[in-house]
Amino acid sequence: MRKFSTKGDILIVDDTPDNLRLLSTILSEQGYKVRSVINGSSALMGAQAQPPDLILLDVNMPGIDGYEVCRLLKDQAQTIDIPVIFISASHEVIDKVKAFSVGGVDYICKPFQVEEVLVRIETQLSLRRLQAKLQQALAHERSLNQQIEAMAAIEERNRIAREIHDSLGHSLTALTVQLQAASSVLQTDPVQAQVFLTQAHQLSKTAMQEVRQSVKALRVDQPAQQSLEAMILDLAEGFRQVTGITPIVQIDLKKSVSLSVSTTVHRIVQEALTNISKHAQATQVQIDLVTIHQASGDCLCLTLKDNGKGFDCHQHTAGFGLQGMQERVAALAGELHLTTALGTGCQIEVRFPLPERAL
Repeated sequence: MRKFSTKGDILIVDDTPDNLRLLSTILSEQGYKVRSVINGSSALMGAQAQPPDLILLDVNMPGIDGYEVCRLLKDQAQTIDIPVIFISASHEVIDKVKAFSVGGVDYICKPFQVEEVLVRIETQLSLRRLQAKLQQALAHERSLNQQIEAMAAIEERNRIAREIHDSLGHSLTALTVQLQAASSVLQTDPVQAQVFLTQAHQLSKTAMQEVRQSVKALRVDQPAQQSLEAMILDLAEGFRQVTGITPIVQIDLKKSVSLSVSTTVHRIVQEALTNISKHAQATQVQIDLVTIHQASGDCLCLTLKDNGKGFDCHQHTAGFGLQGMQERVAALAGELHLTTALGTGCQIEVRFPLPERAL
C-alpha cells in the first residue's frame, strides 16, 4: 500500500487555465504536491499511471465531462478508492445528486472560498488515511487469526497422532495376549480358545474403528466451497458409521457465515464427536446450529449435547480438548460454555457474533 506524503498528492482537472493556476498556487503554498491537467483523458491517464491521494474535478469540460471521468475512475480497481471532489459553477440540486451518484465524495460550487476548499480537501484526506489504517488493522487481524488456526490445526494433528499411537499400541498388545492365550489352549480346550479368538476379533474391530476415525480427523479441512451445513452433516454421518448412533441434527442458518467461523465450528463439532465416541458411552447425541438475534446483534449459536456419563471438567479439561476449543473461539471473539457433571451427560454451547455482512 502506497504511503501518503506529508500533506497529500492532489490531481486538479479543469479546462480553464486561470482556475488551474489559482488552485495549484493555493495548494502548493499549503504544502500539497500538485499535478494539473486540462481535460478528462489526461486525468484518466495521469490517475492510472500514478494514483493521487485526491482529485479536484471540474464538471463541464470538452470531450469527456467530469461525471464520466469519475465514473470511469470508479470502474478501475487501481483508482476506485481515490476520493473525487467536484468543482462546478452549477448550484442545481440535480447536478449535485448526479455528482454523488457517480462516486464523488464532495461538491464545491464556484466561485469558491479558499478556506472552504482547504477544509474539504483535508477532511477527505484525513478520512482516507483513517481508512488505510483500518485496512491495515483488519489485514493484521486476519493474519493473526490465520496463524492461530494454523497453530491449532498442527496441535490437533499432533494430539490425534499421539492418540493413534497410544490406542493402537494398547489394542495390539491386548490382541497379542488374546491370540497367545488362544494358541496355548487350542489343543486342550478348543471352546476356551474360541472365546479368546472372539475377544481378539472384537479388539481388532475396535482398533480399526479408532484408527479410521482418527485418520479422518487428520485430513485437511473440507473444501472451501462446501457449505457449513454439509460439513456438519458429513461429520454426523461419520459418527453414525463408527458408533451406530445417528445424531439429531437441526440447522437453521439465516445469515452467511465467514470461512474462519465455519472452520472453527467444524473443528469443534469434530473434536466433540470424537470424544463422545471414545469416552462418553452415550446413546443419544444432538447438534443444533442456528443464527439468532440478540440485543447486541446477530450471532451464530452451536449447541452439542449427549446423554453420556459426563465428567468432572475441572479434572479432565486436557483430555477433552476444551482448551483448544476455547482458544479457537476466543480468537474469533466468540464465547464457549460447557455444562457437564458425572452421570449427567455433556452440553457445549458456542456463540459467535455475526457482522452485518460476513467477510
